[in-house]
Amino acid sequence: MRESLRAVLGEDQPIVREGIAAILRASGIDVVAAVDELVRAAEEHDPDVVITDIRIPPRLEADGLDAVRKIRAARPETAVIVLSQFLDASYALDLVGDDPSGVGYLLKEKVASPQILIDAVQRVVARDSALDPDVISALLGRQRPQNPLETLTPKERQVLALMAEGHSNTGISQQLFVSVAAVERHVTGIFTKLGLSQSASGTHRRVLAVLRYLGQ
Repeated sequence: MRESLRAVLGEDQPIVREGIAAILRASGIDVVAAVDELVRAAEEHDPDVVITDIRIPPRLEADGLDAVRKIRAARPETAVIVLSQFLDASYALDLVGDDPSGVGYLLKEKVASPQILIDAVQRVVARDSALDPDVISALLGRQRPQNPLETLTPKERQVLALMAEGHSNTGISQQLFVSVAAVERHVTGIFTKLGLSQSASGTHRRVLAVLRYLGQ
């Protein structure tokens, strides 16, 4: 077993790159590479997580997003976090695809708080998701009307929103100041109202619930 998490970092701005690397190292995360060739670096260094800006060379367009899609396809066990300077819900949907586990999408301005980035790394490595709340709000605006989500109570919607951000039931209870048992009841209600079969595993139903929430 590795003594520390290993990260590959993709960021073309030296100051930002060194700042992110310093945050990671201060938390005991080993930054094994800080490069533009993310796919090759993932093959060579076998990282636990790849963290990249959306816009990296050579085109400075969506090359980072393209790279993590390839990494997820070839190495599904590798967690990924995409950092974006601008809110773009279509990029987030493209990244999540049909499985949000092990995926993070954060606005760069939030990474100024080191704990947000470290929490996101821990979530995605644990196969949860870490989606920026502002991204969640934008994705909600894309939902079609008249769907089962409209039957959820306000508290159930709060719980589902926190599920989408990658929180466990314990984490949700701490956020909402309620008991874990109360969260579990809300989660069960969410599954029932969204028609998610009890024959599926709890983890699978959480993923499906989050995808419904994101408008998939």
